[in-house]
Amino acid sequence: MSLSTRLRRPQPSDPSASSSSPSSSYSKVDKQGKSGDADGFDKGFRWFFPLVALGMLRYMSATSNIIHDCDEVFNYWEPLHYLLYKSGFQTWEYSSQFALRSYLYILFHELVGRPASWLFAEEKVRVFYAVRLFLAILSVITDTVLVVALSRKYGKRLASYTLAMLCLTSGCFFASTSFLPSSFSMYAMSLSSGLFLLDKPAMTVTVAAIGVILGWPFSILAFLPVTFYSLARRFKQAFLAGAATSVALLVLSVLVDHYYYNKWTSSVLNLLIYNVAGGGESHLYGTEGPLYYIRNGFNNFNFCFVLALLFLAILPIARKKYAPSLLIVVSPIYIWLAFMSLQPHKEERFLYPIYPLICVAASAVIESFPDLFRSDYDSQGNSPMVMVSLSYISQKNDKLSL
Repeated sequence: MSLSTRLRRPQPSDPSASSSSPSSSYSKVDKQGKSGDADGFDKGFRWFFPLVALGMLRYMSATSNIIHDCDEVFNYWEPLHYLLYKSGFQTWEYSSQFALRSYLYILFHELVGRPASWLFAEEKVRVFYAVRLFLAILSVITDTVLVVALSRKYGKRLASYTLAMLCLTSGCFFASTSFLPSSFSMYAMSLSSGLFLLDKPAMTVTVAAIGVILGWPFSILAFLPVTFYSLARRFKQAFLAGAATSVALLVLSVLVDHYYYNKWTSSVLNLLIYNVAGGGESHLYGTEGPLYYIRNGFNNFNFCFVLALLFLAILPIARKKYAPSLLIVVSPIYIWLAFMSLQPHKEERFLYPIYPLICVAASAVIESFPDLFRSDYDSQGNSPMVMVSLSYISQKNDKLSL
């Protein structure tokens, strides 16, 4: 008869248990320690992979995406056509009486449109696609910064989920190459969020100021969380960078507006006054109920939108991983949805600034699913889901025994 030896299961008190036992508690530090780097730190994605992945999808968007909004045609393509070819339709927002639209935003795109018009002469379709490709490049760069920042701070799994959603969701597909200030604010949101996660507060505030002043002034509400927290981290550095950028852009905007409107005015200030203090009368262009953006978000992101809204629900379980940095990054989803849902006039493009954050929040929820069944950060392994399940089974067994 052959004899077999049974080994004792390692106890928590054993010195070697923490290193050899597969049941030892898992942490982000342990995950980084498995990296092949000499210092044991996972540096996350390199730039090449997200650049290529996003580049292919954004190229498809630039070449096949339709124009979804009439405002894109008449408030942005037509003024750009006027600057390039001295002909084009003018909406009432561009009349000197109201001066609600900034020509500085149009001039920024003329930097690409003008050389393209010289190169392609009267082939205006090629000029159109040149500007579209420029928008695609902006989207690729800013989203890549966000993905790389997520991978370096939270690991490649969360970054991979976010990258997949940025590439494959219909909302990001058409918003990424739309010639709209809300799309420009979306680029700035991706970039400022990525810089925030990379611990660059001065650059975070600078990009936020560019997104608000050069892009869409109302998006200031969505930039408040990362701006305030960046100021709290390094006030002097962040404040000086943000103030210098804001003053420079506002002065430049006023000078450009003076040239095109033939009077001293500020389109940024006019837009805010008209819509906030002046009433705006936006209801004349249609009104929707408070659930419009919920339906619209589900239409553009499917169940990813539902998962994004559940981020706060999983935060108590994943608090150690995601609070405060990722919570600050995705908090504009709730702030922006609440604010915009209260406005009677609603449009799909109004949600563009938070589209990348929806992808981030949904990815964080998916990445936290295993935490519902095991506690990676609790040495006792008492996951809330497991404890509830065990309690339910215990109660059932007690009833059966009776």
